[in-house]
Amino acid sequence: MMYENEIEALKRAGRFRERKLYDDTLKDLASNDYLGLATKKKHLKKAMKLLDDYATISPKASMLVNGYHPIHRIFEMELAEANNFEEGLVVGSGFLANMALIESLVRKGDMLFMDEEYHASGVLASQLLGKRVVKFKHNDIEDLKEKLEAYPGKRQIIAIEGVYSMGGDLAKKEIFDLAEEKQALMIVDEAHSAGVLGWKLQGIFEHYGIPITERHIKMGTLGKAYGSYGAYILASKEIISFLENRAKSVIYSTAPSVIDTALALVNFRYIRKKAEKIKEEIKERQEIVKQEYGINLQSLILPIAVKSNEQALFLQKGLMAQGYLVGAIRPPTVAQPILRVILSLAVPMREIKHALALIHHNLD
Repeated sequence: MMYENEIEALKRAGRFRERKLYDDTLKDLASNDYLGLATKKKHLKKAMKLLDDYATISPKASMLVNGYHPIHRIFEMELAEANNFEEGLVVGSGFLANMALIESLVRKGDMLFMDEEYHASGVLASQLLGKRVVKFKHNDIEDLKEKLEAYPGKRQIIAIEGVYSMGGDLAKKEIFDLAEEKQALMIVDEAHSAGVLGWKLQGIFEHYGIPITERHIKMGTLGKAYGSYGAYILASKEIISFLENRAKSVIYSTAPSVIDTALALVNFRYIRKKAEKIKEEIKERQEIVKQEYGINLQSLILPIAVKSNEQALFLQKGLMAQGYLVGAIRPPTVAQPILRVILSLAVPMREIKHALALIHHNLD
């Protein structure tokens, strides 16, 4: 009974969480499977076929021992080339990628400037930095500018997200411009923007037409639009080499799953090939949100504010009874509770319309 009181307090506050096995017939408007690739079994068969030429199908060790597989390398090269970066590095998860970047790149005399809504993994990593980290107001260019001037450093590093996971809003283009003006390094978490933004769906850099420089670092996950598991970091050869030598979550972790990397490679190629069709489907869903809520959505994440944790859970339960699963997101993940609705391409348009109408009706 060591934590009974703490668990009861969470339940009373409406903040208790537990793992659940949801009914697989529910229409998934909750996960980060933006493009609906998590159910494409034929893609898994293609990934397994890619492995037929290799004797080894699991990583066995860290990448710096002998866990680095040809499939890892092929994926890194294709991803880096498509995004106009010099080099790539596969990582076990997005959490590990953020830990690797922030814990290793911010050295003595450097300063990190982090958007206050940056992912929890980056926030956790930044706690290792002490006074070397400064948070700026979410997407606030003026606040960032003031803080860049107030906190000089040997290197100034800005950490933002391409699309913010809870709000669904895009990082402002002016932040990229300011970083260029100040010659600051940029860590851009593209977990929720790669596969959703850009003319070839490469993400926020492509969306804004930003030329890649040696000061740009892009990281993203494979467990969202890419329908697999793992992560990647794209950067200059120098920075990737530095991470290989100093990033503890790379050095001391078993190399990423070879099967998952192969699946991500298959899905990545599919997205590039089908980019035009996918963009049309994304646009259709954004138009529905505009009609229903008057919101000009730029991603596939629709946050809907609710009054309390209890209301979020009540609405989620009611929608499940109608055949839809949405996210009931509560503090501390967000400041105020929301329904997080993902306009997944796996869910037909008529059903998305129905789900949005149900939410709208029950909030009125």
